[in-house]
Amino acid sequence: GFKVLASASHYWPLEDVDGIHEFRDTNGDIVEGMVNKGIYVTEKKGVTFLFFGSYRNSCISNPEACGPEGVTFSFFWKTQDQQAKLLPASGGRVISSGFKICSNEGEGSVEFYTRGNAMMKWKASFSPPGPYWTHVLFTWKWREGLKVYVNGSLSSTDPDGRVFYDYGDGSANAELLTGSEGGAGQRALTGAFDEFVIWERALSPHEVQLYFTAAIGVQVLVSSTLPWSLMTTTTEPVVPNAYQPIISALSQGRGSSQSPSSALGHLQNVSCSLPSQPLSEHTALSLTQAFLKAIEDFMLLSNWIDAPESPAVFGSLIHTIDTVMAHLALNLDGNQLPLTLEGSSSVADYAVLKMHPQTLNVSHYRFPSRGQSYISIPSEAFHGKACITIVGLLYHNMHYFFHHINPRDTKIAAAAAYKGYMISASSYLISLKVEPLPQLSYNLSGSPLITIQLSHRLTPRQYSQALNKSNRVHLYCAFLDYSNGTGVWSDEGCVRESGDLNYSVCLCNHLTNFAILMQVVPLKLTREHQVALSSITYIGCALSIFCLTITLVTFAVLSSVSTIRNQRYHIHANLSCAVLLAQLLLLTSFQLSPATV
Repeated sequence: GFKVLASASHYWPLEDVDGIHEFRDTNGDIVEGMVNKGIYVTEKKGVTFLFFGSYRNSCISNPEACGPEGVTFSFFWKTQDQQAKLLPASGGRVISSGFKICSNEGEGSVEFYTRGNAMMKWKASFSPPGPYWTHVLFTWKWREGLKVYVNGSLSSTDPDGRVFYDYGDGSANAELLTGSEGGAGQRALTGAFDEFVIWERALSPHEVQLYFTAAIGVQVLVSSTLPWSLMTTTTEPVVPNAYQPIISALSQGRGSSQSPSSALGHLQNVSCSLPSQPLSEHTALSLTQAFLKAIEDFMLLSNWIDAPESPAVFGSLIHTIDTVMAHLALNLDGNQLPLTLEGSSSVADYAVLKMHPQTLNVSHYRFPSRGQSYISIPSEAFHGKACITIVGLLYHNMHYFFHHINPRDTKIAAAAAYKGYMISASSYLISLKVEPLPQLSYNLSGSPLITIQLSHRLTPRQYSQALNKSNRVHLYCAFLDYSNGTGVWSDEGCVRESGDLNYSVCLCNHLTNFAILMQVVPLKLTREHQVALSSITYIGCALSIFCLTITLVTFAVLSSVSTIRNQRYHIHANLSCAVLLAQLLLLTSFQLSPATV
């Protein structure tokens, strides 16, 4: 772990903190690298800043200067009382001209920016730090995007980013890493920071884990990686024997090197071998977290995003997740209703609710309760007095694995009409299961119906294609249909009611996994337009070739006159010759098939 730290470009330990192990070389605190020496702390107007170097030489503040190795930024973070001793770096956020990290009571986030030719922004969220030291590390590569690790484990990612148009001033001569604003003294809590480290390369997940283990010491690794909701638990409830082997098998399988097929088979075996016995809320939470962690490891096994088989593989994986979550919900010990189990992982946000319909005192049940993407069920769809069980999942990154879907492999008739144009998921995948099934209108113009709103998550390539006026964009409200045993995308029983390029609102008469699928189809010109454009091209190029030929002949005839024998006329003759050749090649290319030399 300290070998990983020794390879850093910049390192600033700040103060000695109990529980965080530092690395100090013979020359002092700073381990210098090849780039941007001279980290230092300064104070301006009562605000503490940490500066290093000029942004022009630094990959961290000018990501376009990063090579293919990328960049890594790491630090420890916690909240502390206002009366406590402030460390040299304290505040509620970490910012520079290339990135911003901030936290509020509900969510922490990392934003990463590039300027210049490519104005791009990547954003990933994570659980905010509590009163315990939390290790936050993010890596960035052009090809892989942004990855955020919390306490040594991958928390969230943003592989593609999106186009942005305004973020601060990129012309600062020095980087601001962290600061405590002057007004922060009025707040009850503030943040403390320690161990700033910068690598001018993206660390691998194994290196991240090695450094984190070395920094905190092996003896506290287990307790430090627990979810924040369990950090204050003093006694560990005993897991029932029926579920203990499954949780142990999921945990032990993380460190072993498995092939993707065997890993998927292992997860499917888990979904089929769950015992039909009641389980406590704590056991359900432990099993859910262990299972989702195994799903996360499976997603990192191979480069699934570009693999042609990824839609089929991850369609099967989602069905496995639904099976496990539904089993947990139905067997959850619900002696005291309503019973709610909520949580979040790098794979998905999840919620399990058991209640009597009479206790639903709102007009709609919505999952998740906050955010731009959600499913809403009207309360009138819940009839009867029997206890209802609701399971919701909002997948964070699953949509990236549903690119290059062949329209012929779907049950979407409108998409099948454009056979040669692939379909891709352009929103989060969201799932909601209810037992017993809600009573919904079969007619999509009637009521009650399920309302699904999903924000679009377009890649830069998808966004540019959608804005191209020569393309037609088709957006479908679709779901994974498992009626034939495998997940096939279908739009039966769903209709896109409204929306634009940023979001879609769908109405459906059933529940399952939903997403917005996008298909971009180039507009075909009519025969009259094709003839008109061809005529303009041939006439214009022919006239240009004729005039350029006259120009070259004129230069050749007048070259015998000594008064024009100079560099200026030679440059004009070369220019005319180059344009003439370009026009001839253009006309010739019209007679050849595309992609020929």
